[in-house]
Amino acid sequence: MNEAPRESLPHDDHLQATRAYYDEFAERYEDRRDGRDTSGYHDLVDDLEIDFLRRFGEGRDVLEVGCGTGLLLRRIADFARTARGVDLSPGMLEKARARGLDVTVGSATDLPFPDASFDVACAFKVLPHIRELERAIAEMARVVRPGGTILAELYNPVSLRGLVKRFLPAGAISARTKEDAVYTRFVSPWGAARLFPPGVRVRASRGVRIVTPAAAVMRVPLVRSALVRAEHALCDSPLRHLGGFWIVALEKL
Repeated sequence: MNEAPRESLPHDDHLQATRAYYDEFAERYEDRRDGRDTSGYHDLVDDLEIDFLRRFGEGRDVLEVGCGTGLLLRRIADFARTARGVDLSPGMLEKARARGLDVTVGSATDLPFPDASFDVACAFKVLPHIRELERAIAEMARVVRPGGTILAELYNPVSLRGLVKRFLPAGAISARTKEDAVYTRFVSPWGAARLFPPGVRVRASRGVRIVTPAAAVMRVPLVRSALVRAEHALCDSPLRHLGGFWIVALEKL
């Protein structure tokens, strides 16, 4: 599955549309995150992402590409030597700066940093919304030092989440805009290798949201606790390739 509702837009128009989408989304982005939703779905996803990143980023210089309002970057700063963020949306970054985080406006396809500036570059829930996905991953590799790590999270069509996104109506990000207003691309773990630039190799991968069919089911306490245990138990198992969010860790050679 390859959803690309804005694929025909010229590059500059695509960036403008994406920026406008996330500037609008900034107002409601945190409504169900950071402990604000009793289901705990978004917090579970965030926990699994941060736990995987910590494996490679503890005590190192980390860049988060598409840092948004800084919810994850704030946690990265707790274990990294340095933590910096870049995002296309000034509206999102306004909230990140209010948290005292070191963030910069910029595009993932043209990162505003010199070569070999970081030990780790990571991107969560961002790359699938970039039309020039291969270029974005190459840029992440460019700013990472040799021996460093690129963590790229992709949306997996071969997953329960992929089926939900394919067949159910798009969710709302505001009173007037839905999720399908932004470009979205799904790439399976088996097809991801074609996206990677030369000079990298796969170190590890993790699947997130493997057995959770929808966020709403986690509102049932007993179901929620069972799903949380299952997601933590399976995220690094062979079933990781069925995660709705698939994170690949690439080593720069």
